Amino acid sequence: MPENSKNQNKENIYILGIESSCDDTAAAVLKDGKIISNKVANQAIHEQYGGVVPELASRAHQQNIVPVVDLALKEAGVKPSELSAIAFTKGPGLLGSLLVGTSFAKSMSLALNIPLIGIHHMKAHVLAHFIKDDRMNLPEFPFLALTISGGHTQIVQVNDYFDFKILGETLDDAVGEAFDKTAKIMGLPYPGGPLIDKYAQKGNPKAFKFPKPKVAGLNFSFSGLKTSILYFLQKKQKEEPDFVSKNLNDLSASIQYTIVQILMDKLQKAVKQTGIRRIAIAGGVSANSGIRQALRIAQQNDAWQVYIPNFEYTTDNAAMVAIVGYLKYQQGLFDDYDLIPKARIPLHD
Repeated sequence: MPENSKNQNKENIYILGIESSCDDTAAAVLKDGKIISNKVANQAIHEQYGGVVPELASRAHQQNIVPVVDLALKEAGVKPSELSAIAFTKGPGLLGSLLVGTSFAKSMSLALNIPLIGIHHMKAHVLAHFIKDDRMNLPEFPFLALTISGGHTQIVQVNDYFDFKILGETLDDAVGEAFDKTAKIMGLPYPGGPLIDKYAQKGNPKAFKFPKPKVAGLNFSFSGLKTSILYFLQKKQKEEPDFVSKNLNDLSASIQYTIVQILMDKLQKAVKQTGIRRIAIAGGVSANSGIRQALRIAQQNDAWQVYIPNFEYTTDNAAMVAIVGYLKYQQGLFDDYDLIPKARIPLHD
């Protein structure tokens, strides 16, 4: 960690956030808790492979990170010399991708002699709710967070900014995987989750019934659902080869309805178990219209206080990294240059 934090005593706190955990290279600049720029470079190259190719992702990060950071700073109107600290994703994620962001953040921190702050990716998704944005309400502690993404599905009790307790998690596939793999079974391109959501809005969610797995406690499982959908479609396509194309909207709506019900059943159970009625969603799948609608209904029918993030803070982005960096900066929680990114990091780390 830099011995001289020369920008720590400035009137305004400027945090540069860097996110490179998977296939999006992102940079954001935050001023006193408010995001003043938030840029993302996507990697379309993975679409032809039906999923993210780690080696290609890390190469693309190397190409994108300098222009993305430069653009974020210019759009914010902030000079590097004005920055108070550099926050970056330390994991979990693809190791090659994480190394690019980590190396860049360390180099910039060293060159500017300002603090370096490593950020847990999933905590950042949850704490994105604390970005100062007039369009969002800030949750009160404690609250329950449903973190749903391509790699994670968890119910977390959040007692404070840095006090997280996992109440339940997936035993196999994450919910984002379930959407994407199911979409692939139906012949949809990657990423298929958003396409299922799109088609579902035109379909009948009760057209086809799929089984909900019986999993103890607050844990989840989606592999059985994926298998049942596969067998169902194989049977139907033998009888009618163009069954999927003819029923795409209804299939999408029914699949989405089943997945959302699995999530909501566990959330209902978590609320009864903890007595906490403040519910936040986080992660890429929190952009799904079905889960958002289900939470709004629960807010009306069950008197939940629901916190739904803006769409730009749902998928991987650097704004969420910057806000956690800001919260850590205020408490003087900095990292040393020997910090090593990791593909897997427990939530309590």
